[in-house]
Amino acid sequence: MRQKNRHGIPIWPFLGMLPSLVVGLRCNMYEWISDILHRQNGTFIFKGPSFSSLHCVVTSDPRNLEHLLKTKFSIFPKGPYFRDTMRDFLGDGIFSADDETWQKQRKTASIEFHSAKFRQLTTESLLELVHKRLLSVLEKAMNNSISLDLQDILLRLTFDNVCMIAFGVDPGCLRPDLPKIPFARAFEDAHMRFVMPTCVWKTMKVFNLGTEKKLKISIKGVDKFANEVIHTRKRELSLKEQNKKQRSDLLTVFMGLTDEQGRPFSDKFLRDICVNFILAGRDTSSVALSWFFWWLNKNPDVEEKILTEICKIMGEREEIRNGELKNSNELIFRSEEIKKMDYLQAALSEALRLYPSVPVDHKDVKSSN
Repeated sequence: MRQKNRHGIPIWPFLGMLPSLVVGLRCNMYEWISDILHRQNGTFIFKGPSFSSLHCVVTSDPRNLEHLLKTKFSIFPKGPYFRDTMRDFLGDGIFSADDETWQKQRKTASIEFHSAKFRQLTTESLLELVHKRLLSVLEKAMNNSISLDLQDILLRLTFDNVCMIAFGVDPGCLRPDLPKIPFARAFEDAHMRFVMPTCVWKTMKVFNLGTEKKLKISIKGVDKFANEVIHTRKRELSLKEQNKKQRSDLLTVFMGLTDEQGRPFSDKFLRDICVNFILAGRDTSSVALSWFFWWLNKNPDVEEKILTEICKIMGEREEIRNGELKNSNELIFRSEEIKKMDYLQAALSEALRLYPSVPVDHKDVKSSN
């Protein structure tokens, strides 16, 4: 009990805090971590088994976060531990890259994200997915009284959307039959490495056992999908140079760039870039929306206020006032209308504050500070 009060978690001989971590993983891990941080005034030191690399400082103190992510950002990279753990899946993409590689990918993507063509591509793909797929899947489930996993549906929606943006292809994961997504499985299996001693998952990898066996199969599926798209795009661009100007997806943009030696990027580098951006766009958006709808279900008064605001703003349209809108599924919000939805924006922001899409971020340290 004295150890728990001092360190936040009991420390066992040889095993450190690992037994408590295993218990935490069996319940709500993030609530478990938050509870410890609350008791320890926002920061505690996690000590893993003596034979492992599970040793770290866990913090939620705003002052520490500002120091890590802003003031001294350059000396707190992802680091070799993170890259070694996620390299099989993420490669040298933006999620695991540091220094110049990270800066170049971020700068290129940032310029593209703010282009008019990119915004148009995003809007068109979302309209297609929401009105012709998402609403159809939800309507079918409602008419047949079928329960759905909303987070799974939203993951499929964002996966299809971000694939259109990153690769310029439509994988069709939001089809009525709801096919399996190897990409999602790969990320979930890869994350298991962070809660295992390094020597354990590396041994499992050598002997092709457990989660490492599943991860290997999932990564093969991801690589096959990515490589097929890259090779197809290269053939398209070689046959018709004009396509390069017409397309505005990330893959085509990076295919037009060169490395430090002036050579085109390798297929592996292109694969890493696109897989990382798919992961970034897919998980963050779908997780945020899942928590938002869960929160609305728990707070019907908030849902009522959002609907009231939307109805008031949409009621200003002439075709709605005149009763000329025959099918509500054809209703598409305009950008100027969305900007007026202050309560909806506040509700989304509050959901993100309470349930952030990326609740845990890993950082290493280069030097003492």
